[in-house]
Order: sequence, then structure tokens, then C-alpha cells
Amino acid sequence: MPAYQVEKSIDIASSPQQVFQVVSDFRTWTTWSPWLIAEPETQVTFSENSSSIGSVYAWNGKITGQGELEHKSLDPGKAIHDEIRFVKPFKSVAKVSFLLETAKAGTRLTWTMDGHMPWFMFWMIPMMKTFIGMDYRRGLTMLKDLIESGSIPSKCAIHGIQPVNAVRMAGIVSSSSVEDVGKSMNDAFAKAKAEFTRLGLPLDGQGISAYTKFRVREGIFEYISGYEIPQSLELKDTGELKVWSFPGGKAFRVEHTGCYRHLGNAWSAANQIVRYQKLKQLGCATFEIYRTKPGVGAEESAITDIYLPLK
Repeated sequence: MPAYQVEKSIDIASSPQQVFQVVSDFRTWTTWSPWLIAEPETQVTFSENSSSIGSVYAWNGKITGQGELEHKSLDPGKAIHDEIRFVKPFKSVAKVSFLLETAKAGTRLTWTMDGHMPWFMFWMIPMMKTFIGMDYRRGLTMLKDLIESGSIPSKCAIHGIQPVNAVRMAGIVSSSSVEDVGKSMNDAFAKAKAEFTRLGLPLDGQGISAYTKFRVREGIFEYISGYEIPQSLELKDTGELKVWSFPGGKAFRVEHTGCYRHLGNAWSAANQIVRYQKLKQLGCATFEIYRTKPGVGAEESAITDIYLPLK
């Protein structure tokens, strides 16, 4: 059967022993699991002694599917080796590990998955590796915040299908890997602001990013980041700025409150729910509107709306 392997790492400002204690305890998983964002009501159970060899964490949900994870080997401060057994949407078994190394910042935590796909699903492996990698990245980022600060500044409110007014913006066309999208967007907004200033355009509109394409196999986003402009403003593409618009209609909306590094939680929830409800997306860019201006106030309180336009 075709094999696959996923590996993501993050540095955490805490000792390997403390990181091990949190990750090995299944009771913490409902706090930082990247898969429960879309369906927090998922039925989750775990062994009474949740951080010992043989302990099992099990889940059962409509969107998250069904399965269980079992601790197979625990090496305090160094490694956790588990077996994950998926039941729904299809049956499969994989090996999952958390590897801990002493790093300058404290601990380098690496999360891996090794498994096989049924032969007839070999074509899904590149996409699956990308999406699992994105989930791992979200989970590790939440885990880092939880261990370092005791909380995770990320909350999602599912508003569902709503009417959306027309949106028009001008911004910088760019692309980025999933890991680097935050820095890439900061650079794009800086360029957009400079160009708006040079052209004497109003900067009082809300910040917007429109995702025009996602190259799944490569894990690359193509997007436009910039500022809202009035519908009445006559502006065409310049050497730097690209004009983008959404004519209005209906869209699936999820509101995210918290740090921008956790915005992937809202996008993941929206995409999972839209897919589960079999809603048909419109053939145009998805977009996010920053209701709180970046740099104004505490980022933990920042409000961002994401929209998936629908037919």
C-alpha cells in the first residue's frame, strides 16, 4: 500500500519534561486539538489514567469522524509513540510520534505521522499530507501558546450562511507557503500601504486578504492583501496594486477572535463544515476582512471575519 509521512516541528519556551507532561496527558488534548475547532461537541473519552502506556483517547463526531489514539511507548522528556486507529470516514492505522529535543528556546517538539493508504486512494496522498501538515501546524501553535502562557488566544464563532454586501479592494499580489503566510502578508500590507500613500488613496478602509488560489500539492497560497476602496472610486490596476472585488451575495462566515497566527482555525472550521453540509462554493476567491485594524490594541482581541462565497 502507498506510504505517507508527515512531520512538523515547533520551538517551545519550556523544558522537555514540562512539554512531555502536557502532551502525554490526553486530558489536555481537548484544549489544543486542531480537529475539534469545527465540532467542539465531538464526543471525546479517554482512559482514567490518561498519561500512561495503554491509555486511549477516543473521539466520535459527525464532522471529525471516529477513531482512537493509544500510547504505545512513553520516554519521559524525550519521546511519545502512539498508534492512531481511524474508523470513520474510512478505516486505517498509522503511527504517531512526538519527539522532544533540548533547544536554545527550550524544547524543539516534532510531531510525526507514518501510515499507508489503500491502493485505490494513492492519488490523495499529496493532498492529505498537505492538509494533515496544516492541522499539525495549527495544533503545535496552540500547544506552544498553552504551555508558554496557559491559554490559547483563538475563538471561533460559526455564523453560517449570511448575505454579504459587495466588497472592493486594492492590494499587492503575492504567494506564500502555509508556514510563512503571516510574514508574507505583513510584507504585502506594508507594500500596499506605501503604494496607497504614494497614489494619495484613502487608507481608512478595512484591511482585506483575498485568497485567489491554493496549490494544494505544494502547500502554496496565492493571495491579494490590501485595503478596501469605495465602489465609486475609479481605480484600475497599477504597476503594484491589483483591484479585486466581490459582487455581493451569500457566503459562509466564521468570526475569529484572537491572534492572527491562529486564523487557520477559523478557515479549517469553515472548510470542514461547508464540505460536511455539501454546500457549493462560488468559483471566486475566499476572503478575510480584518474588523480590527492590525496594530491597534491587543492582538488577542483582534476580530477577523472569513468568508467562503457560495452559489
